[in-house]
Amino acid sequence: MKGLHGIIFCYRQRAELRELVAERSSSSIPFASRYRAIDFALSNLINAGCSDVGVLLHGRYQSLLDHLGSGKDWDLSRKHGGLRLLPPFGYEGPGGMQPFRGKMEALANVRSYIDAIRQDYVALMDGDMVVNLPLQEILDQHIDSGADITVVCGNDSFATPDGSYFDVDADGKVTEVYYNLRHPRGYRGLEIYLLSTELLKRLTEEAAARDLVSFRRDVLRPQLGELNIRAFIWNGFAAQIHSVEEYYAHSMQLLTPEVRRELFPADRPVRAKPADKSSTYIGDEGRVLNSMIADGCHIEGTVEDSILFAGVNVGPGAVVRGCILFKEASVGANAQITDVIADKNTSIGEGVILRGAVKHPYVLPKGETI
Repeated sequence: MKGLHGIIFCYRQRAELRELVAERSSSSIPFASRYRAIDFALSNLINAGCSDVGVLLHGRYQSLLDHLGSGKDWDLSRKHGGLRLLPPFGYEGPGGMQPFRGKMEALANVRSYIDAIRQDYVALMDGDMVVNLPLQEILDQHIDSGADITVVCGNDSFATPDGSYFDVDADGKVTEVYYNLRHPRGYRGLEIYLLSTELLKRLTEEAAARDLVSFRRDVLRPQLGELNIRAFIWNGFAAQIHSVEEYYAHSMQLLTPEVRRELFPADRPVRAKPADKSSTYIGDEGRVLNSMIADGCHIEGTVEDSILFAGVNVGPGAVVRGCILFKEASVGANAQITDVIADKNTSIGEGVILRGAVKHPYVLPKGETI
């Protein structure tokens, strides 16, 4: 059966996200007022005609399970194929869930699932990569070029020290693989790879036999001379959520119209679980400027340069500037908050003044009252 199969890795190895991942994985973090990070990976696949998707779990995945459900919101609730939630590939030890060591280790733990893949090609993706790609175009290029593996890369604006980097020649062939660079160079990998199902099966079998755990270190780099590894360069918006500061900065980028158009083009819609809320209400004294507001909000104060998720309440006289307020957060009358990330079901009392900083936003943990 021709076509594309999707495998999404949802692991919890983002300690720098602090309170935001206390009860969820980074793939389940709310983003852009109505989405979760994993919605973008799922939508990329669906928009490319993908009907079968496996989601590899790791730790703190209850929030993700609640969000994904049967997959019907992404048209993945099917009798045959559709969405498959694959068992956690790490094990609990004395210190909790053991660290994620690499994609090959995760794939080796679900070899029976991989053996049953019906499609000819597979896309490997991280669940916390926020990007909207022309994935069908990438697959077509992969097939036409005769590549064994296609690596999707971003431009320099996305560079971070702990990522994967690739040197690419004028013909689009990858000539070198780097990781953990102190001074990043080359093209930043978006942790999205396309390859044939048969090659994935062979690589997984070899990695399991040799106790190899990393895709980039144990597969890509050693086999540069043997495999035809090529790159697709994406120059649009892309954000992987590594830390609280990065999450805040990438979220604030969405208040720029050009960035929103890149992430939400009309021909590649992003699907999400509906909030099932009524329309947002803005009172007579309410004021909203340059902000993203989800359904079900009740605003009687001032909201500027902020992102509000479903069901947020802003009381009379309250001022919200440069903030990200998760679902059902509440800001009391005459409160003033600036550069704050308030998690789900938090409450900021009347008259409270709370200030973070653009480079170090204040984070109010889930369910907290202040």
